[in-house]
Amino acid sequence: MMTENTLSPKIGISRKPGSPHLAPWFMCSLGTIIFLVMIITPLTITLLLSFNHYDPDLGAIPGTFTFDNFINIFNDSWYWEIFDRTIWVSFFVTLICSAIAIPEAMILNRMSRAWRSAMLVVILSPLLISVVIRSFGWSLLLADNGLINHCLAFFGVPHITMLYREPAVIIALAHVMMPFMLIPLWTTIQKMDPEVENAALSLNASRWNTFRQVLLPQMIPGILSGSLIVFALSASSFVIPGILGGRRFKVVATLIYDQYLRELNWPTGAALALILLVANLLIIVNFNRLLQRRYKRILED
Repeated sequence: MMTENTLSPKIGISRKPGSPHLAPWFMCSLGTIIFLVMIITPLTITLLLSFNHYDPDLGAIPGTFTFDNFINIFNDSWYWEIFDRTIWVSFFVTLICSAIAIPEAMILNRMSRAWRSAMLVVILSPLLISVVIRSFGWSLLLADNGLINHCLAFFGVPHITMLYREPAVIIALAHVMMPFMLIPLWTTIQKMDPEVENAALSLNASRWNTFRQVLLPQMIPGILSGSLIVFALSASSFVIPGILGGRRFKVVATLIYDQYLRELNWPTGAALALILLVANLLIIVNFNRLLQRRYKRILED
C-alpha cells in the first residue's frame, strides 16, 4: 500500500555527489561584475595615474613612474592643513549627528505606529531632494542677510558671519547626514528588550544611570554603523563644502576637484584621492576596533 510519503514528490534539483553546485556562483556573478567594473577598475586606473609624472606643459605623461606626487603632498604643510580640516569637520559632524540621533531614535521608537510612520516620512523626505538644492537653501538661511541672522538680530544677538566658513559646512553636513545615523540606530533600538529598562528603574536606578549603563551600551552597534557611514560620507563630501565653503574653505574633495579640472594636474589629484581613501579606511577601522572593544568590555562586566 502506498503511503503519503511515497506519493509526495521530492522538491529540489538532484545532482550527482561531488558535482559542483554552481547556483551561488551564478547568483553572485552579476554583483561581482558590477563591483569590478564600477569600483575596482576606477581605483586601479586612479592608482596607476597617481604614479605618473606631471609636466606643466604636457600634463600627465603615461608610462612614467614616480613618487614625486606623494612626496610633494607629504612635504607640503598646506596639504596637511586641508586633510586635518577635513577629518576634523567629519568627526564633528559625526558627533553632532550622534548627539541628536540618540534621543530622536528613542522617541521615535516609543511613538505609536501612525505617528512613527509620519515622522519617518519627515526624516527621510529630505533625501528625495537634491543635495545641491539643499545646499543653496542653507546658503540663503546662513547668509549675512539671511533668515537666521534676521532672527538673531530680533533677539538682540550680534550679527554672525557663517557662510563660507566652517560652521555653515558643519550645519549643512549634519542636516544631510542625519538620516544615515538615525536609521541604523533606530533599527538597533527596535531589537532591544524594553523590560531591561523597566527592570533597571524598578531597582531604583535613576533615568540617567539607566540610560548610561543599560541603554547606551546596547545602542553601540547602531551608533557604530551610523558613525562609519556619516564619517565616510562627510569626509568625501564635495557639493556642500563647494557651495557653502566657497573658495576660502578647502577640504580634500574640493582640492581634488581643483587639481583635476582647474590645474589639470591629474596625477596629484589621483594621489590626493588615494591618500583620502587610505586615511578614511584607517580611521574607520581603528574606530570600529575601539568601539567593539568597549562593547565587549561592557558585556563582560
